[in-house]
Amino acid sequence: MRENYNKRRLGGFYEEQAARYLEEQGLAILEHNYRCRFGEIDLIAQDGEYLVFVEVKYRSSRHSGSPLAAVDAAKQHVISRVAKNYLMTCRRSVDIPCRFDVVGFDGDEITWVKNAFDYR
Repeated sequence: MRENYNKRRLGGFYEEQAARYLEEQGLAILEHNYRCRFGEIDLIAQDGEYLVFVEVKYRSSRHSGSPLAAVDAAKQHVISRVAKNYLMTCRRSVDIPCRFDVVGFDGDEITWVKNAFDYR
């Protein structure tokens, strides 16, 4: 139980770091931890005309692999379903241009991959 709390707390910390970083890059953060019955998206942001769905991943070391590699096909499918739900319930349109980004933290290094994957 305590381990899950610590992981959630650590995840929240890095999601906040990612939000600040993206704001510094000019994005406007619209949502934190958007949840629906299909799953969760860490951040939803506006980047010019694009609505951006952002997955945030952290690794303290390479022992568990790259944080960016953790966003596998299954995770991409979940994020895509949640994004579709968000568009249909909150935006009332699926015609807005969208992008799926990943922000990875590898120790102290931040990597932002724009358009990391396509809708699945």
